[in-house]
Amino acid sequence: MRLCTFLLSATVLVVAAAPLSAAAKPHLKAHHKTALRHAMAQKSAGIGVSMDEVRVITFEQPVATVFVGNPTIADATVIDPHHAFVLGKTFGVTNLVALGPQSQTVANRQISVANRAGGVVTLNKGAAQFNYACTLAHCEANPLPGDQKAFFDETTGSVASHQDQAVKAASVAATQH
Repeated sequence: MRLCTFLLSATVLVVAAAPLSAAAKPHLKAHHKTALRHAMAQKSAGIGVSMDEVRVITFEQPVATVFVGNPTIADATVIDPHHAFVLGKTFGVTNLVALGPQSQTVANRQISVANRAGGVVTLNKGAAQFNYACTLAHCEANPLPGDQKAFFDETTGSVASHQDQAVKAASVAATQH
């Protein structure tokens, strides 16, 4: 998989330089140009999403089912026959396969989940790492994979406890009405 990604990336770099070399070398064979266009189309068909963010993707043909190769990296939910949500769960690369109504493959795309882009501050203390989500006003603990285990476990445990209390309060309120 890594070799395939590397070769595809190398092909994309060659394609980026192709307009200059194509003008200088009009004798490039037609099948080389077709192969480069095909590689560029495959690369552009990839889905990029940030961790803990969602993106809407569109399918040219109707889909009935969507599968994600590694559901720990990303998840997908079908909205309607032509659209799906892709959620980035943790950084990494996996793929998405969409099947049509007759179980035919409609799409097979690579999903690349990157770490969050902005507003994240990483504090390194020796070998330990601590991540915080920051605004102009303040920062709050925002554990990410790779953070110190105690910090990660304590913060995620606190968030889970808070969410459980909110769900219980909402269910009590719903039964009272």
